Amino acid sequence: MPPGTSLALGEVASARQSALYVVKLGSATLAHSRVFDELLALRGRGARLLVVAGGAAGIAEYYRRTGREIRTLVSRNGDEIRYCPPEEMRHIIAAYEEVTLPLVEEELTRRGLSVFASVARGGSLVTATANGPLRVRDNGRVRLVRDHRAGSVAAVDAPRITALLDAFDVVCLSPPVADAEGGTPLNVDADVLAATLARALNADHLRLVTGTAGLLADPADPTSTLRHLAQGEGGPYARGRMRQKVRAAEIAIGGTSDTAITGPHTVSATGASRFWGATAPAGDLTLLSRAVQLSSVSRDERELAVFLAEWCGDNGLKCEIDAVGNLVATKGAGDRRLMMLGHLDTVPYRWPVRWDGEVLSGRGSVDAKASLVTFLQTLAAYEPPEGVELRVIGAVEEEITGAGAFHVRDTYPADAVIVGEPSGASALTLGYYGLIKARLHTRECVGHTAGEGVRTAGDRLVEALTAVRAAVAEAAPAALTATLGVRALNQGDVQDGEAVVDVRLPPGHAVETIVDALRAAVSDPVRIEVLRATPGVATPRTSPLVKAFQRAFQAEELRPRYLMKKGSSDMNTLATTWHGLPMVAYGPGDASLDHTPAEHLPAAEFRQAQRLLTAAVREWSTM
Repeated sequence: MPPGTSLALGEVASARQSALYVVKLGSATLAHSRVFDELLALRGRGARLLVVAGGAAGIAEYYRRTGREIRTLVSRNGDEIRYCPPEEMRHIIAAYEEVTLPLVEEELTRRGLSVFASVARGGSLVTATANGPLRVRDNGRVRLVRDHRAGSVAAVDAPRITALLDAFDVVCLSPPVADAEGGTPLNVDADVLAATLARALNADHLRLVTGTAGLLADPADPTSTLRHLAQGEGGPYARGRMRQKVRAAEIAIGGTSDTAITGPHTVSATGASRFWGATAPAGDLTLLSRAVQLSSVSRDERELAVFLAEWCGDNGLKCEIDAVGNLVATKGAGDRRLMMLGHLDTVPYRWPVRWDGEVLSGRGSVDAKASLVTFLQTLAAYEPPEGVELRVIGAVEEEITGAGAFHVRDTYPADAVIVGEPSGASALTLGYYGLIKARLHTRECVGHTAGEGVRTAGDRLVEALTAVRAAVAEAAPAALTATLGVRALNQGDVQDGEAVVDVRLPPGHAVETIVDALRAAVSDPVRIEVLRATPGVATPRTSPLVKAFQRAFQAEELRPRYLMKKGSSDMNTLATTWHGLPMVAYGPGDASLDHTPAEHLPAAEFRQAQRLLTAAVREWSTM
């Protein structure tokens, strides 16, 4: 690659951004250095981080330093409220700017992270409308307080906050926020601020960190965590400040983030109280529903892996998360080994998950969390005979690099493989086209386009892409070639240009031959970089693995369809070295919905696939 070349298109020529965590840290948690180590680790995994800092302890410290008295009110339900008349707001802001935010910035900067820290009123990043008069108790009577400067968030400047997230490793915001009417800044609850930010920014994950292990059924019992909560279920258990955390969580679950109250003083959601916005209509659909609600865009699979590992432990399965982040669950032991290989990741763009009757809508419902869930539920329900080992793997990065499957290929031997991809409950995929993905890049000196013979980076790429298409058509006439993205921009005195091209290759063609043809078709100053090259693969119907599925179909009185897909999957990755190993792909869902905003799955389809898979595994295990 020429020195200084700037590459922006990535593996899939997508403008996807890395996962966004919104993390609310209460003032007591800020005294625990471990939480800052966890933020460093999240950033190390590539996550974008928006921290919302609570200020009770910082305000108390600032008032102690300045000798001011903290004025309080008592609400009608007996809660103590910090009184914030207009003249007090400048002191509240000073407490955040001189105590709380510098503490956060110091901890994170010491760990090598760049930090933007500000009260959210700065630049009107967040605005609110003032609440009405506050009813309080005063000497046994109820009176109205009209000058208390508290509000409800009205707007979030998402574009500017996103720009800050792009520029800094961590953005830290805190109350107060700007008054939409231009008055004195308004105090808002920090947990609710975090939830509102998570919704406005379409965050992947929201963590409301507290001093207990989530929301407790019994405040006196630190082990009584309520682990799974739907709308309205947490309120009866919430006391004091926990009421606002539950309120915030219930605001957030109307958006895209997976939401949890975590603790004590940790971002980790292991053993936390998770809040679910969509409730499955029946118990056998619960794991599917929750898996789809957990965001797991490629390179952000960890939260889903941890959640599924917890489920495996609760269901008596041996499970681990391996060195590359794959979920690996096993049952039984012996010389006959059946692998069920699904994937954890999805393509970008999510929307709030919902059930319409018994139809689940959400990213990953088809491609391919439903397949992985059927694998895990089969593993939990079926006891393999002596001498048989069953292994379920949820691989990372199937949608981009295949890194998880490459690790599987080199680490976990198998005698047969079922790949978790949507075939439809009444069909079986016997093979896939191969995949070659390559990046073209060039670097040209800038010249006036009216000049004689001037060639731009764009010109070079168009010529190279035309040559690539011709070379593929000549070497493999049935192959499919597509340009995933093109980019050519002036950068000072040079133009950087790049394109990503995708070739789908029928089984029987050697990928090495096509790669050689691509390299021969591209000449200086354009360079070519092969990102991925996996062969086409097909398993004959005479394979024992296929016969096991045939018997399962017969038991359901189904006449199956047999598919050869022009897409690719982790089956192709395994086939780079696993030659002749029986492999099929099976899973619920209509594959034409993959990667579309119409992705949805009927419960009946899921249940039928679950029955058929379990029957096929049983048939193979007893052959």
